[in-house]
Amino acid sequence: MQDHSDHGHAGHDHSHIPKNETKIAIAAALTGTFMLAEVAGGVISGSLALIADAGHMLTDFASLILAWLGFRLARRPADSKRTYGFDRFSVLAAFVNGMSLFVIAAWILWEAVQRLGHPQDVMGGVMLWVALAGLAVNIVAILVLTRGGEGENLNVRAAALHVMGDLLGSVAALAAAIVIIWTGWTPIDPILSVLVAFIILRSAWSVVAQSGHILLEGAPEGFDRRAVVKALCDDIPGLRDISHVHAWSVTQERPMVTMTVTLEEGSDPATVKAAIRERLEKGHGIGHVTIELDM
Repeated sequence: MQDHSDHGHAGHDHSHIPKNETKIAIAAALTGTFMLAEVAGGVISGSLALIADAGHMLTDFASLILAWLGFRLARRPADSKRTYGFDRFSVLAAFVNGMSLFVIAAWILWEAVQRLGHPQDVMGGVMLWVALAGLAVNIVAILVLTRGGEGENLNVRAAALHVMGDLLGSVAALAAAIVIIWTGWTPIDPILSVLVAFIILRSAWSVVAQSGHILLEGAPEGFDRRAVVKALCDDIPGLRDISHVHAWSVTQERPMVTMTVTLEEGSDPATVKAAIRERLEKGHGIGHVTIELDM
């Protein structure tokens, strides 16, 4: 015999959303504005490193707008068709951003191979000043996105990784410009572009893996179902068994668990449920727990 399911939750705090939304908006404005200057600089100087970075910034601008839209939608309340609300759109945005990084890296690698086979003249002076300006803009954008200790938000992390890729692109372009000015050796331009592409790929994998895990309803980080069940049964008096445990996350900030519990005869259901919730809240940061009682 089973009673009605019972759930408790601490609520999901959206107070971080306006602040993150502002960060993304500022980063998008900086990226979009300088992108135009970098396109012009890359075309005038003939630098692949600048052109690649400009292409990266174009995709970044679109991705940052998508991330901003994700935060805007996350502020909307749940409705009859979307009972969890729109929070997960931000995870989807992070996944799309991560996948776009793979595309960017592949394009840079392709262009670098073409340039190595057919070297082109590069104007080191123009390249140097544009790269310096790009470096300054990207540093400001990174500081905007990472200040305030909210870098754990997956959407903000994805955006920050995009901007970090831009920053590395600016560093590579700057280094290439210095080598070209001092030695005239233009192959350094596509060679450093390849290095940036591999750095971008490493970052992309991290974002895609984490956001994909959430979208596939994977267990929250650090949650081992068997270990959690054993610990609860061993430590909570009156709890005989736990079954049908399902743990997932709507977003990184909203982990959830459902379970069915069997009690020892004479145990107080309210006391046992309260103990389970307390353990999951303190041990795993899970504030939304639905418990069904199997008598």
